[in-house]
Amino acid sequence: MPTILIVEDEYSMRVGLEDAFKHSGFDVVTAPDGETGLISVEEHKPDLIILDVMLPGMDGFEVCKQVRIKGFLKPILMLTARSQEIDKVIGLELGADDYVTKPFNDRELFARVKALLRRASHNAPDSALYRFGSVQLDFTHFTAQKDGQLLQLTSTEFSLLHYLISRKGSVVSREDLLNKVWGYEFYPQSRTVDNHILRLRQKLEDNPNHPRHILTMHGRGYRFVD
Repeated sequence: MPTILIVEDEYSMRVGLEDAFKHSGFDVVTAPDGETGLISVEEHKPDLIILDVMLPGMDGFEVCKQVRIKGFLKPILMLTARSQEIDKVIGLELGADDYVTKPFNDRELFARVKALLRRASHNAPDSALYRFGSVQLDFTHFTAQKDGQLLQLTSTEFSLLHYLISRKGSVVSREDLLNKVWGYEFYPQSRTVDNHILRLRQKLEDNPNHPRHILTMHGRGYRFVD
């Protein structure tokens, strides 16, 4: 079974989540703060991180940033007690794949976790190698290069890019991307898609402000072109 790392400072929340995921058959590792969480990522190589934003010392945003810098590409789901959109946007821009706002329904959290894990372990597409511009993608080994330099793409970014490429030339709505890539039919903020598209452009486009491949179709969605 997949290993989940839970980084949560609130004892009752941490133990409750640990028991719930263990009862469902997951291997679970926990950490009470950000510094311990970073060590646990190195030691246990989890398949998914559940990361609280409001941690003592190093907060969840910094933990998310640091694990991505260190090359961790597996899903990160952030927990936040805040309702401000800016906090969620910051988390997504730093490399989080999803977020759940406290208080949350356990069934919703489990659905989000299972969707993230399912997407991260999906079967390789028929066309494993794909090239456009100076970018080369390997969807079998989940590696990406631009101008011969390795890029770090998260599992969500790979899935989003693969779906856009599979619909090459067609306009794909934000709702369609949320359904197909995030794996559930309803999501409270389509801004999630926009922020992931922004990150992809920053990594893949020669000029992110004037993209040539991942195009915005105003009022309709996005379109990928070679």
